[in-house]
Amino acid sequence: MDIQDKVIVITGAARGLGEAMALGLADKGARLALVDLDSEGLENTRRQCQQKGVEARTYPVNIANEDAVVGLFDDVVGDFGALHGLVNNAGITRDSMLVKAKDGKIVSKMSLAQWQAVIDVNLTAVFLCGREAAARMIELGVDEGVIVNISSIARAGNFGQSNYSAAKAGVAAMATTWAKELARYNIRAAAIAPGVIETEMVRQMPAEVLNQMKRVVPLARMGTPGHIAQTLEFILENDYVSGRVFEIDGAFRI
Repeated sequence: MDIQDKVIVITGAARGLGEAMALGLADKGARLALVDLDSEGLENTRRQCQQKGVEARTYPVNIANEDAVVGLFDDVVGDFGALHGLVNNAGITRDSMLVKAKDGKIVSKMSLAQWQAVIDVNLTAVFLCGREAAARMIELGVDEGVIVNISSIARAGNFGQSNYSAAKAGVAAMATTWAKELARYNIRAAAIAPGVIETEMVRQMPAEVLNQMKRVVPLARMGTPGHIAQTLEFILENDYVSGRVFEIDGAFRI
């Protein structure tokens, strides 16, 4: 896919990986539909993209709501007149041990609310956005479409993250499934599983925690949002890439 002038939706575009991917695609000349509930952050990303000379519009939408997602993709197609790509990046964490005990007595459990909040945003919303994007691409008869899900190395299972790990495993599996189902419509699908990435949230952690995180990575450093943006661009541009999960983690394994 030649990214120039292609219409690409990015969820979770207000900051972090979403912002970096949006700016990377703006450098390539993409037309961007930026989605997030953080209107202020979303506007900041839009402004930076437009400074690069591309068309960028914002959509403050709750992507865990089915009607809202249907409306979102109707609006994107109505505003841009096309749809070529989707990056399912939005996500949240609500970390907790499955159960925690002291002296043989249960003192806490992961609540259903903690479980469901993460599943709603990190898994169900990815399904909804993927479904609606694929439907619009097929209806529009695109020559080539691409859906990229942002997974995580936590998909292999991570301490205190039953909800997050389950969701990130799910979005990787969906990307592989969609690659098989949608190939007949010239739509490719893939996933990116980032490792320890230096985002704004991570930089706010105590220095000793950051140093410990770096020590567990064989390359002895954290990745940057730019590394993920580069991977996204490779997936979009290489038209024989589909159905694979790209682990961008400096050789770190949980």
